Amino acid sequence: MPTPPQPQLVALRVELRDVEPLVWRRVLVSNQWTLVSLHKWLQWIMGWMDTHGHEYQVGESVVAPDWWIRELGNGVEEAAYRDERRVSVAKVVAELGARGEFEYRYDMGDDWRLRIVIESPPAGMMEGVPLPLCVAGENAGPPDDVGGPHGYREFLAAIADRRHEQHEESLRWIGGVFDPKGLDINRLNREWKGARAKRR
Repeated sequence: MPTPPQPQLVALRVELRDVEPLVWRRVLVSNQWTLVSLHKWLQWIMGWMDTHGHEYQVGESVVAPDWWIRELGNGVEEAAYRDERRVSVAKVVAELGARGEFEYRYDMGDDWRLRIVIESPPAGMMEGVPLPLCVAGENAGPPDDVGGPHGYREFLAAIADRRHEQHEESLRWIGGVFDPKGLDINRLNREWKGARAKRR
């Protein structure tokens, strides 16, 4: 019986479009992941709640959950859509190649878009490293339901200015404090492992 292929490490740079300062992450994932698993990881590293629809643009095709494909498929060429459960990270890498790019879209009302670039793994990275892993990044992800890039700019202006008419309401909405520069990579990785253990 042939030995199943071993997972290969894939490095991705993830950048949130249309937001300043730049919100980005460098992550390591398994090439055996489906885009469903990648979706869950992207939600985690951005601090989002996975309460809205999402899809990927990979080359000329849209990769999405089956329910999203059914919802959008009315009157649209369904051949342009692929089920994210059947598309692996390895397949995306094979299609796009090194330095290839694809896009992840979340909450089409707010219009969050992540640019994802396929990179070479960091030099000296040992095989067998526990995946997924966030190895670098800057700045906090915007809160879910803040209103997209435009709403996020207004939110940051409100919480930064005590005289702003939305200052207190914005702080109450976010739970009292929000640090737009806040990113604790060690905590992000550690708490993902803890959350995954609880799901088992």
